[in-house]
Amino acid sequence: MAVELCLLLLLFCGNTISEVQPIYKPPPGTLDFGFVPSKTYDTGAYHEPGSIGILFKIVHAFLYLVQPNSFPQDLIRKVAQQQLGNSRGDYQKAIYYEIGFIVSAALGLLFILLLPLVGLCFCMCRCCDNCGGEMHQRQKKNADCQRSCFATFLFVASLIISVGVLCAYAANQHLTNQVRGAKKLVNSNFKDLKIFLNDTPAQIDYLVSQYNTAKDKALSDLNNVGPMLGIRVQEQLGKEVRPALDAALSMAGAIRETKEALENVSVSVEVLQEGTERLHTNLTDVKMHLSNTLNDSACNAAQAASTCNIIRNSLSQLNVNANFSGLPGVSSQLAKVNDVLKIDLSSLVQKGYAAFNDTPDLVVNQTRNILSDIKSMLESIGSNITTFTKALPVEKILADLMVYLTQSEAYVQDYFPLVEQYDFYRWLGCLILCCMVVLILVFYYLGLLCGTCGYDKHASPTTRGCISNTGGNFLMAGVGFSFLFSWVLMTVVVLTFVTGGNVEKLVCEPFEDKNLFKVLDTPYLLNQHWKNYLAGILFKNPNVNLTFEKVYSDCKENKGIYTSLHLEYLFNINEFLNVSMYTEDVALKIEHIQINLSKIILLDEIGKENLLNFSSSGIDGIDFSAYLTEINKSVTKVDLLSFANDLEARADQLPKGALENALKGHANSIRMIHNQQVVPLEQAMSTLNQSIRLLKRTSSELMVKVKNVISAVNTAQFLINNNASQVIVQETKKYMDTIVGYFEQYTEWVKESIAMEVAACKPIANVIDTAVDIFLCSYITDSVNTFWFGLGGSSMFLIPAIIFAVKLSKYYRRMDTEDVYDDTENGNNGYHKEHLYGIHNPVFTSSVEQW
Repeated sequence: MAVELCLLLLLFCGNTISEVQPIYKPPPGTLDFGFVPSKTYDTGAYHEPGSIGILFKIVHAFLYLVQPNSFPQDLIRKVAQQQLGNSRGDYQKAIYYEIGFIVSAALGLLFILLLPLVGLCFCMCRCCDNCGGEMHQRQKKNADCQRSCFATFLFVASLIISVGVLCAYAANQHLTNQVRGAKKLVNSNFKDLKIFLNDTPAQIDYLVSQYNTAKDKALSDLNNVGPMLGIRVQEQLGKEVRPALDAALSMAGAIRETKEALENVSVSVEVLQEGTERLHTNLTDVKMHLSNTLNDSACNAAQAASTCNIIRNSLSQLNVNANFSGLPGVSSQLAKVNDVLKIDLSSLVQKGYAAFNDTPDLVVNQTRNILSDIKSMLESIGSNITTFTKALPVEKILADLMVYLTQSEAYVQDYFPLVEQYDFYRWLGCLILCCMVVLILVFYYLGLLCGTCGYDKHASPTTRGCISNTGGNFLMAGVGFSFLFSWVLMTVVVLTFVTGGNVEKLVCEPFEDKNLFKVLDTPYLLNQHWKNYLAGILFKNPNVNLTFEKVYSDCKENKGIYTSLHLEYLFNINEFLNVSMYTEDVALKIEHIQINLSKIILLDEIGKENLLNFSSSGIDGIDFSAYLTEINKSVTKVDLLSFANDLEARADQLPKGALENALKGHANSIRMIHNQQVVPLEQAMSTLNQSIRLLKRTSSELMVKVKNVISAVNTAQFLINNNASQVIVQETKKYMDTIVGYFEQYTEWVKESIAMEVAACKPIANVIDTAVDIFLCSYITDSVNTFWFGLGGSSMFLIPAIIFAVKLSKYYRRMDTEDVYDDTENGNNGYHKEHLYGIHNPVFTSSVEQW
């Protein structure tokens, strides 16, 4: 069934994965394929033992002391290959590795053999009134101290035995509880496996359906071939075309500006000529009137003579400075420019812009038939994928796997009550073993209780009370049961110790650190003809590097089963569906796109001739230096406002009278001339200055500029007419890469989804973890090891408990005879007089056990 599941996933991968190598440089737009539908697995393959985990750690530490050696991979390999002993030293290595268990087991066997034998000898010895069997106690000065010490030691030993039996009971109960609760964990694993099988078809359908995402995006780009391909072609050609058209449009603007500048020059010169002539006449009149005023007799006075002379000497400054009458005219140039403007060059350039901007529409019209074929091809690819997927025996394989899984679950459910029944027998047997120890402890604790409570230090050994005597009998009863049960307990301890300890060291610990998988992955281990056993089972090709460790680790990380099992080695997926074949067909269709842009006319011959006429308009023949020379001069030789202000200031220096008033009147006349005539002339000169400088800039190498514009337009037109095919091929290639890139994104997404999400094999790792890590190691091995650890500790401390109980019972039991002391001068001399001082009580004596 596992092989069939692998085949199923491989068939699916054959429908979705392509080995097409990326053939494009510019990355296409990222597609969103969403998330592969998946459900959460319920099983948490991790066991937390709770408070008993402390005992488990103590047992692990003890086992490390017993067996600190590392995992013997070489020995395990030789055992698996049945080659142990073929080389010298194998058995020595095995003994060295197991020396801790061997020594411990040997000590346990000695315990099993010797303790019953010692108990038998001890019993026979006491029956002969030896080994403490004689009902006589010698009086000693430190008797109370010894009794107290023996009682304390026995109590401590009993406490240790109690702790051990409690550990054993807790481990026994823990194992039973885990077995009872294991059904839920088993059902959870089966549920996850069913989810694993049920979700796989839905995941397959989702991956197949997401082909529509790539297809729809490709169709969208194909429907927008104008904006997509046309604009790309336009942008590439625009690097040459737009600067040429911009230069031509700029030249058309320069023609209009030149006309305006020439008109401004013509008007300004005319204004300046007329204005300067009128200004000259007015200034001459002002000088004449000033001169007449200064010839007045008032100026001959001593106080006014110097002032009048100064004013008379400054009259020569009242003259026009600039002479615009000699400037050449620009009427001929203006006439030629007006002739040039009869043709609307801007309109011609705009037509070129419009024709070039129609490139996307030309692409749409000329690729309509090819795009229709490509769309049909994309639809057929989707149909083929859907048809082939439906033809796969997915449902049958999954149904067979589900039947097998259901049968396995039913088998487990049927036999689980039997497991619980056998576990009950095991629990009962372990409980009986614990009860044996508990029985011994009951006698010891009752003996200590009765002996301690009933002991009377004033009573002689032969007159001890019934309670004290009963306590001693309880202690001896505990000793007797210790000899009877100890060998049984130790037998169980040795067997479980050897078994559980080796399972922990040879299975559980190597499984946790994955050394066990390394052994399983040893070449030719499980099959002497196969290098890799797992690959040989799945692919019939043992040379494929497929290991148990890698499969387990990948499934532990919840990767897809396709990646975990390297199912690509099973068959060639391209035999089922070669996506590259379809993408190549799409690429060929796109490469056959032919786009003719020869209808685009950037600038016709009329526009070019118009530019040439502008270059020969004669504006470069204007005498700009003559204009600039006069423009740079002031209108008058002196600033009239300053002259008027100075004249008025000097008039204030004269005595009050007609002369002063006359001079001030002339100052006002000069101000009026400045405001009414000089200021307009200065404005006209500013306009003339701007226009002349504009014409100078425009005329600078005008012929070269025009030729450069025409050359750029011709170059761009040549590119469109002759070299556009290269640009179209280049941009078509990029466009094709974008379309194909969508399908490559789809296949890459499918690969990643299959590797990480589709049929995620976490349940398989969970099954292994549940079987080995949880059931075998955590539930069984840890519980068994804790059981023998507690029971073994209790059994070992039975030995000192026996010794202390025998010693202590002598102080609690009623004796048949005792020592008698006589007081003498030299001290107390004790001597034994059984026939004089012994208390003989046949009834009581016959009722006391003789040990």
